[in-house]
Amino acid sequence: MESDDSLLNVEAVSFWEQRYQEGTAAWNLAQPAPPFVSFLNSPQVSPPGRMAVLGCGYGYEALLFASKGFEVVGFDFAPSAIAAANHLAEAAGISTQFLQRDIFDLANEFASYFNYVVEHTCFCAILPGRRPAYVELVRDLLRPDGELIGLFFTHSRAGGPPFGVTPAQIEEYFAADFELLSLVPVTNSVASRQGEEHFGRFRRK
Repeated sequence: MESDDSLLNVEAVSFWEQRYQEGTAAWNLAQPAPPFVSFLNSPQVSPPGRMAVLGCGYGYEALLFASKGFEVVGFDFAPSAIAAANHLAEAAGISTQFLQRDIFDLANEFASYFNYVVEHTCFCAILPGRRPAYVELVRDLLRPDGELIGLFFTHSRAGGPPFGVTPAQIEEYFAADFELLSLVPVTNSVASRQGEEHFGRFRRK
């Protein structure tokens, strides 16, 4: 559990940059999360289009979707994450754009630009009080009928980050601006998150 002083710094670049530099970025799986791999190999997969990956970290999900024909832009607060993502993209020979940005500024630059937004360990990293602003951001980034594809960390551990959330709360946050397509428990999470993830798809109204 983070201290109260630490929580005040969650919105600072240095909070996240320090974790990347120290190698304590516990959210970094060093691979795409298995539920995204399963989704892309399923009959329910969405057709390629423009995609934003929020809080992309080292870019594993961004590179995964780009390898399947999506036009991907990954965004992260931390310069070390963006540098590592660009290195991985170059090594893999995959065309992907990575930009260092505060996600809450993105609507000024990318309003109604994307067909898809991918969520993975970003929603759980922001202060819970900013979740309504996150929903508004996703809505503003998406084109009409655009889709949020999210792997949500639905844990009930004390403290944070990562801050916990229930499936019912997720549905409530998105209800006004999005049509819920699906929100289901994940069966192929990595070992450290077994029983603590839900995979969701939401369409912008």
